[in-house]
Amino acid sequence: MTLAIQNIPLERLAIALIPVGLVLLILNAWSLGVRTSLTAIGRMLLQLLILGYLLGYIFQTDTSWVVIAVLTVMLVGASWISLRVSTRGRRELLPTVLLSILLGGGSTLLIITQVVLGLDPWYAPRMMIPLAGMIFSNCMNSISLATERFESEISRGEPGNVARRTALEAALIPITNSLLAVGLVSIPGMMTGQVLAQEDPLTAARYQIMVMCMMFGSSGLSASICLTLIARRIPASSGTQATRR
Repeated sequence: MTLAIQNIPLERLAIALIPVGLVLLILNAWSLGVRTSLTAIGRMLLQLLILGYLLGYIFQTDTSWVVIAVLTVMLVGASWISLRVSTRGRRELLPTVLLSILLGGGSTLLIITQVVLGLDPWYAPRMMIPLAGMIFSNCMNSISLATERFESEISRGEPGNVARRTALEAALIPITNSLLAVGLVSIPGMMTGQVLAQEDPLTAARYQIMVMCMMFGSSGLSASICLTLIARRIPASSGTQATRR
């Protein structure tokens, strides 16, 4: 039997919100507040609907500046959102995070698209934009975890270099778990999509290996660059002094 990816009717799509509603009820019952989750869900719905309309145009474009503009918006958005949990001002850390994602995620994107895949043209939207989305969102999550843990360690009186090491280790936990589980516990999204589209499973596996490598690399590079830049602002003796106080 041949399976094809079907169009999901809106009434069936709405059923997918049932588990979401249950989680919101639990959050409310546990007095955790649901405003942030509701905002995130609302933004997700709106952003994906808009993206669905825009991607049709973007994928057909033959102009590199359109792709560059989209990548710039993605980069800035990922940088801004990654600082959501930071106790320091977003404006203070935004340039550092922008640079970190640009260097860590941008270099990974360049290697994957221009060397591994050899895109022609180099900005091929159907490949460039989805891959950039994976990389930048992964950098966003790793930096968010890294900065939150780094600030927590510093507040406990740990020296900057110790806090940086602990923070990087924490930032890599999600992607490391994914590497350990892939093929054993989970079949990742890209591989699942290709298998459903009737691609050869071995070909799908090669693409997924590429994706896992780019996710681990971009996470580690962006988080380590960000932590290094932040740690340089903290005196080496600050942890000792904080501990004594």
